[in-house]
Amino acid sequence: MAELTLDVQHTNLEGVKVLTPRRFGDERGFFSESWSQRVMAAEELDYDWVQDNHSLSARKGTVRGLHFQAPPHAQDKLVRCGRGALYDVVVDIRKGSPTYGQSFGTVLSFANGKQLLVPKGFLHGFSTLEPDTEIIYKCSDYYAPECDGAVRFDSPDLGIDWQLDGAEALLSEKDAAAPLFADFDSPFTYEGAAP
Repeated sequence: MAELTLDVQHTNLEGVKVLTPRRFGDERGFFSESWSQRVMAAEELDYDWVQDNHSLSARKGTVRGLHFQAPPHAQDKLVRCGRGALYDVVVDIRKGSPTYGQSFGTVLSFANGKQLLVPKGFLHGFSTLEPDTEIIYKCSDYYAPECDGAVRFDSPDLGIDWQLDGAEALLSEKDAAAPLFADFDSPFTYEGAAP
């Protein structure tokens, strides 16, 4: 088999990257190495993943987010779509960052195989573009409910287009009650260049 490769796309937000592992396919389907510590280290992306999460959203137009986990249990995440398609969004919430409050969004789907690397200090959320969409993501720290937080997905200050095509978002009670970005006091501080 040929050398496994990883395409790394840098975004407008420092540290946020779109990673697309190479797929090797034939008439049977494909094989892809979705994560390799060796390949990530070669790209200077050294993360110690400790937890894998997997969720299913049954309906198109489901929005989960915008979420974060505060220090001392802040999480880096590596997000991919196992089935269906979603619009994945991150927002910089590192106080003092030149891109504070700015967002980046991209489509992650089973078909395109893309993954989004979300470092600590960013809000994260997604909207489902197809029914029965699965999201799978690695975390660099364990879930800590006392550090769990959210910001309202449709905060006017953020101006994010969630690709809902005019449909009303399906939200959890927690996400519907989340504070607006204008009322949010971030627990993160910008510390210069991220990996």
